[in-house]
Amino acid sequence: MTTPNLRTPLYSTHVSLGARIVPFGGWDMPVQYSGILGEVAAVRTATGLFDVSHMGRLYISGPRATEFLDWVLTGSVDSLRVGRARYCMICNEKGGVIDDTIFYRLADDRYLLIPNAGNRATVVAWFQRWIDEKCPTGCEIEDRTEATALLALQGPAAAEAMDRLCSEPPSSMRPFSWQQNQLQGTPVLLGRTGYTGEDGFEIVADADQAESLWQTLTEHGATPCGLGARDVLRLEAGLPLHGHEIDENTTPIEAGLERFVRFDKEYVGSEVLRSQHEIGVARKLIGLKMPGRSAPRAEYAILDQGQPVGRVTSGSYSPSLDTSIAMGYVDANCAEAGNMLEVDIRGRTSPVEVTPLPFYTRPRR
Repeated sequence: MTTPNLRTPLYSTHVSLGARIVPFGGWDMPVQYSGILGEVAAVRTATGLFDVSHMGRLYISGPRATEFLDWVLTGSVDSLRVGRARYCMICNEKGGVIDDTIFYRLADDRYLLIPNAGNRATVVAWFQRWIDEKCPTGCEIEDRTEATALLALQGPAAAEAMDRLCSEPPSSMRPFSWQQNQLQGTPVLLGRTGYTGEDGFEIVADADQAESLWQTLTEHGATPCGLGARDVLRLEAGLPLHGHEIDENTTPIEAGLERFVRFDKEYVGSEVLRSQHEIGVARKLIGLKMPGRSAPRAEYAILDQGQPVGRVTSGSYSPSLDTSIAMGYVDANCAEAGNMLEVDIRGRTSPVEVTPLPFYTRPRR
């Protein structure tokens, strides 16, 4: 018997706005409202609002919570100050990426960790395994995904909008920090984080407050945006998507994510990652550019003088750059920026240029 998809607290709002709903990671989610190109433009020039409540909200707490997280995460947990957040990976014993995540230090012994929607159950089971083995007392997980909502307000006007709506001005927050605040009287946790390459905030609130928060933010100018725009935005920003650029058979080193990996501590997979860091890897993640709108798509072959050397993991037309872009893995000797390769697009070979990531960097304002 097929299990029905979950729905966020804003599902009926999305339907009433005419959003196109698609299954994603076990949830029914809006892929677009007015159109992907317009939604991307709103985020790049003003503000866009995303319902990302399908992402997990796991609270890890207890006197051994820091010790536990330092064992299952590639980044340093002990050094993270209360009030700050950090991006890193959860790896298996072979160094493969079970998931990538942002975690927030809420107190000395309490954290909020955000897994991807489709990986939440896997991450909970993985964490529980290591809690049982290493910290059977002094650490526990509380999954509050379905009791809370998560919204993302993204774009160059996000800080100004939030300053008008919140009791304490969030524009003073540093990137990858968080604070408790009130948004038009509603208690929220604000993170200066996002997945678009723009400035912005991610907003955690009780599930029963989601509709009023959505209404408030859209009434103050935020454009509703779906997962289609979010995927284009993250690709322009060179951000990986689990199941595409990273998975359980791909390591952070192959994905070019060394800066989010500590090599001076022991954790699950650390020996493999340390060895790859020192010796090198056989394949690397690269960016690719080609003119026009016929973008390479996931699984298209990447060729060097007609010989297969890799595959595309994500690709799209980039409205911000008015060109086609893609990410993919190639043999390490083909990964140098400026190299010319080819992509097989439905039987037609097209030239592509290896390009440094990210493709898009937001302008300083």
